[in-house]
Amino acid sequence: MDSNYTPLPKTSYVELQLHHDPETPIYPRKTHLQFDGGDNYKDSKMENRKAVGDDMGDDDDGDDLDLDNYPFVVSKSNQESGVYGAVFNLATSIIGAGIMALPATMKVLGLVLGVILIVLMGIVSEISVELLVRFSVLCKASSYGEVVESALGKTAKILSEICIIVNNGGFMVVYLIILGDVLSGSPHHLGVFDQWLGNGMWDQRKLLILIVVVIFLAPLCALDKIDSLSMTSAASVALAVVFVVVCFIVAFIKLVEGKIESPRMAPDFSSKKAILDLLVVIPIMTNAYVCHFNVQPIYNELEGRSPQKMNRVGRITTVLCIGIYISTAVSGYLLFGKDTESDVLTNFDVDLGVPFSTALDYIVRIGYVLHLVLVFPVIHFSLRQTVDAMLFEGSPPLSESRKRSLALTAVLLGLTYFGSTMIPNIWTAFKFTGATTAVSLGFIFPSLVALRLDQRGESLSHGEKLLSWFMLIMAIIVGIVGVIGNVYSLKGQSK
Repeated sequence: MDSNYTPLPKTSYVELQLHHDPETPIYPRKTHLQFDGGDNYKDSKMENRKAVGDDMGDDDDGDDLDLDNYPFVVSKSNQESGVYGAVFNLATSIIGAGIMALPATMKVLGLVLGVILIVLMGIVSEISVELLVRFSVLCKASSYGEVVESALGKTAKILSEICIIVNNGGFMVVYLIILGDVLSGSPHHLGVFDQWLGNGMWDQRKLLILIVVVIFLAPLCALDKIDSLSMTSAASVALAVVFVVVCFIVAFIKLVEGKIESPRMAPDFSSKKAILDLLVVIPIMTNAYVCHFNVQPIYNELEGRSPQKMNRVGRITTVLCIGIYISTAVSGYLLFGKDTESDVLTNFDVDLGVPFSTALDYIVRIGYVLHLVLVFPVIHFSLRQTVDAMLFEGSPPLSESRKRSLALTAVLLGLTYFGSTMIPNIWTAFKFTGATTAVSLGFIFPSLVALRLDQRGESLSHGEKLLSWFMLIMAIIVGIVGVIGNVYSLKGQSK
């Protein structure tokens, strides 16, 4: 039998893919390949036909299973992305508005504990992504909700989809809040347009955000495939790196010149308020690496996809993000110290105490505004897919219904814009999403999926089981502590 497949080892989780002429139509038939106890595969559908007396015959045209008619994945090269395109999309899913809150977390945690948590959360998050990829391939799941449903049932799938909607919707609201803060100003800081042109129509924050949504964000959000955003994702990562480099250089110059006050190295436990701030800030740190809702879409469009290749994408992305996060958090806190705002971008409206300070201020703020404009569509993509899966279950794929795609995009952008006019600042949004949806998507669901499927016979090593239990227990504790801290914090503000 001639086949385009290479042998699949008994312990492998690599998907079979068909290599064919893209111009030739393919009509796949479903099959269920199982091991017969040795080194060979058998087809459960063929076995069932034998069981009911179906004559399979002895000639080569009848009894030989033609694997070419049973592809798991139909591959189209013009729709696939390479490793670095996938890295940019995954990094863009991670490096969003959360980076702006990291210097403020350093102000609460201190430099030592803050850096340790950034590294620890990055490593644990990468482990959870690898578990998610592994069991998604085993379940043949094409979305986050599908792998959760395979392991935990329909109710859990709905809960995971609600978490994605709340988490991604919250991120998108935060992006618009930051855009408003930077361009139009906030209660304590001038906006870019005010510094350039003085008072004017741009002081109308809501109108300015609406113009940005309609002119810049809507066209990017209307794209059908996440790989279409790989170039904009690369640009967004580059802009984030520019922000980090500028912050780091300015902080280093001021440190050498002795113009930086001594930073806090450890958390402050001296007061009830300080302890509450500590409880609130830890969930924000867990929020920093949540990208799991985009793992399956990125994997689906990865060229020559396999769990091993996706793990490589995840590890490169994690190292990149840890470096960017540490540099941003430390340099941002050193620059502004106790005056560091929850959105550190708003601090860049003052003299930084170095040559070309005004130009650097503008570079940092305008560069990061452009970064958020390019990140926004990537987060919107998985939000739109999830909402579609919940509201139009059983309908054709969203990519085949342009009208439905555009309608969902318009509705989601409208709701996001409305939310940005109601929530006061990014700290409020991050505190609650970090303590609830972020820990659920990043740690609770992936660890539960791994532990449940392990009970069904898909074996985890002893170390993987311990890591899964560690992630689950850690996420539950962080979630409970974070919610309690947020409630007490709000009560204290209301008094």
